[in-house]
Amino acid sequence: MWKIVLLSVSLAVALAAPQPDMPPVYGYNPPPPPTYNQPGMPFEFAYAVKDYVGNNYAHEQTSDGIVTSGSYHVALPDGRIETVTFDADDYSGYVAKVSYEGEATHPAPAPYHPPPPPTPAYS
Repeated sequence: MWKIVLLSVSLAVALAAPQPDMPPVYGYNPPPPPTYNQPGMPFEFAYAVKDYVGNNYAHEQTSDGIVTSGSYHVALPDGRIETVTFDADDYSGYVAKVSYEGEATHPAPAPYHPPPPPTPAYS
């Protein structure tokens, strides 16, 4: 009987001792890992640029934490304005509607003039 009690106590002491490959525990409980299925924070922003050089673009976006919606537009090199209106959420993903304003225009090509022949080098 004493052998069983002594063996049990020895086993309990051996298991209670810190293991060499385990870091010591000082009573700190780390935070739980993040979960990514929580709704986001609501936000709203907007900006626009239109200057004398020809830059013309804007972006506005709002979110209630679940659905994000907004639009942006940019001036294309052919003279049109491209506008993208979008909605995005976890269920439907990113859904965009693209529209164009104006007519595409292309400048006439400049006439081709071959370069002058090289002049001979004198030594």
